[in-house]
Amino acid sequence: MGDIVLTTPVLRCLKQQVEGAEIHFLTKPQYAFLLENNPYIDTVHCLGSFGRTLDALRNEHFDYIIDLHNNIRSLRFKRRLKVLDFSVRKLNFEKWLLTAFKINRLPQLHIVDRYFETVSLFDAKNDGKGLDYFVEDRDLTDIHQIFESLEKPYIVIAIGGQHQTKKLPAKQIAELCRLLRHPNVLIGGPEDLETANEVTKLLHSDKTLNACGLLSVDESALLIKHACVVITHDTGMMHIAAAFKKIVFSVWGNTIPQFGMSPYMAHEQSQLFEVQGLKCRPCSKLGYRSCPKKHFKCMTLQNIKAIALEANKIGYQC
Repeated sequence: MGDIVLTTPVLRCLKQQVEGAEIHFLTKPQYAFLLENNPYIDTVHCLGSFGRTLDALRNEHFDYIIDLHNNIRSLRFKRRLKVLDFSVRKLNFEKWLLTAFKINRLPQLHIVDRYFETVSLFDAKNDGKGLDYFVEDRDLTDIHQIFESLEKPYIVIAIGGQHQTKKLPAKQIAELCRLLRHPNVLIGGPEDLETANEVTKLLHSDKTLNACGLLSVDESALLIKHACVVITHDTGMMHIAAAFKKIVFSVWGNTIPQFGMSPYMAHEQSQLFEVQGLKCRPCSKLGYRSCPKKHFKCMTLQNIKAIALEANKIGYQC
């Protein structure tokens, strides 16, 4: 989800700056909703079987392919469509050097800027407007019920993450909620409900609202849009918060911002929180189901008091 949101500046600039550009976007069906309201995309194609998807793409008679994923699946499409393609540098070797040997040869360049390098021949320049996320609040009844139960200002805590080693344990999340002086709401998918329930059991407080598993991504995005601070792991909600120019407090576990995936052009008061000086970090460019070293210090040693203190300062300014 976050990878798709990170492509949106390129879509906008190509559409606005390249005369006559018609832009199609290929993605998995479960992510199509992220793009349906994007005015810079002419058609969203959903990935089905390879053969059927290939036939549908061939019928469009594309002039170019811009591959901002650059994996084996996209390579198959590029080979069969046989049109001029431009593919992003994934820097997998450099990431491997850093995770395996702690040798940092990564360019100090955000992934969005590497995307723009990929389309440089189109003379599409970064307009400096950041990420896009388009959401309509029509028919989103559940979110209005949540809004009614929240006093303003409130803080959103996005507790999800694709991998366990990117996520704070329930004990640390509960401590964070306890230290926050403002109403706060936990958001996440159904897969995060067990952790959220554990957090609320540890708290015994009505200051924290558990919305995990209750809201769609768009509804969670609206909740983020109106929050004063968003505290989040390295996950898709972090990038959605950046798209809304929110103050984002991103908490980093086994991954690091230097991979180029930090909150892009979020509010200037945004902050990164990570445990410095761990020889084992980063241990992966993505993450694991559990800590390979069994100690999980990159999250258990997070300075929760500092995160809460900074969030409380922002809350009083809202």
